[in-house]
Amino acid sequence: MAGLFHSRVKIILLALFLGGCGQVHEATLKNGLRVVVMEDQRAPTVVSQVWYKVGSQDEPEGLTGVAHVLEHMMFKGTQRLKPNEFSRIIAEHGGRENAFTGSDYTAYFQQLEKSRLPISFELEADRMLNLALKEEEFRKEIRVVMEERRLRTEDQPEALLAEKFMATAYRVHPYKHPIIGWMRDLEKMTVADVRAWYRRWYAPNNATVVVVGDVKAAEVFDLAEKYFGPIPARPIERVVAPAEPRQEQARRVRVAAPAEVPHLVLGYHAPVLTRADDWEPYALSVLAGVLDGGQSARFARELVRGQKIAAGVDTDYSSIGRSPTLITFDGTPAQGRTIEELERAIRAQVERVKNEPVGADELRRVKAQVVAADVYGRDSVFYQAMRLGMLVTVGLDRRLLDEYVERINAVTAEQVREVARKYLVDTNLTTAVLDPLPINRRGGRAPAVTHGR
Repeated sequence: MAGLFHSRVKIILLALFLGGCGQVHEATLKNGLRVVVMEDQRAPTVVSQVWYKVGSQDEPEGLTGVAHVLEHMMFKGTQRLKPNEFSRIIAEHGGRENAFTGSDYTAYFQQLEKSRLPISFELEADRMLNLALKEEEFRKEIRVVMEERRLRTEDQPEALLAEKFMATAYRVHPYKHPIIGWMRDLEKMTVADVRAWYRRWYAPNNATVVVVGDVKAAEVFDLAEKYFGPIPARPIERVVAPAEPRQEQARRVRVAAPAEVPHLVLGYHAPVLTRADDWEPYALSVLAGVLDGGQSARFARELVRGQKIAAGVDTDYSSIGRSPTLITFDGTPAQGRTIEELERAIRAQVERVKNEPVGADELRRVKAQVVAADVYGRDSVFYQAMRLGMLVTVGLDRRLLDEYVERINAVTAEQVREVARKYLVDTNLTTAVLDPLPINRRGGRAPAVTHGR
């Protein structure tokens, strides 16, 4: 599945990914494979994930979507396994499995009873080295991906708007491309393209295995050596993604598409965590919580229930990524209200954060939500593995897990106002508006896109 894990995560979910938890053990094999283990004996289960440090931002122009297509092909057989046999074996052992592609990484996971971990390792090591990539399977799967794009993007007006928004907000950086790829690139993609992508990136020295559950770290390291150790390392030629130039003026795009209601997206370029002493991403996370941290937050309290301008407004920001990101606000106007009224109301709330210090009660509420989400996050073995995998794959110190709540609690009202004044400015703003067209139940109309300041 083409995921959006890389960019749009609310503060509560962000805390779930980042909150502290149990002791973590780590080893690196001679071939460069990094193995990270967290022991959690509360249930006799284990989650095993393989993270490759490659995603859609690594794709060159004209080959967008290849990372996601390869993700599909990873289930279509190896030199010894038939297509879909990987999934069948995991199911026979009572497990579940899937994968996701993001802008910054591609990951594969299984959740199994703890004694079945060797099966997961054996299967993942096999497809790390021996993927078949047959022409006939590729021809079938590329059609599946193209249909997925039609159903999830081209036929979904808000998804189409989000795609156009990203292509407008970014002019140079590959984040401007959709993870699933542009249709024109999918149509001309070949199995040779996918095979070259696999050979270039799928190597142990470009991967991290994360295991969380009822295991012993030493035993996991031995298993990793047994199954992954024989796979040779390969040179990884990584091209650094071009830095997005500083935005100098506001940008605007309108998309006319068959839809029931209009929709609005406002986005500002924002930083991600790059060093242990960064404070701005934590302040931006608190800012997101002030505006959209539950029913008592400003958007819900004032725009939805109070002024009744919005049917709903969301704030999205993730501080975890390989490249700078966006903080976004998106919503739908309430019945009888216009998109222009909604935009003015959201921007008024943004100005308020810039001009008035956040109250002490609001700060306490947001920080309490982060701590609560951290506690809840420890209940999920899967998400403990997720947050570890995300951190190490984007190049951050996994010890940030244990510091997150403390760093959030250290954010001051003045720091929230400072990042708002620095980043939530008109010259850094991209606005995208969905203009609904009548819905033709027999096929609709092709969307129209217009740009403007």
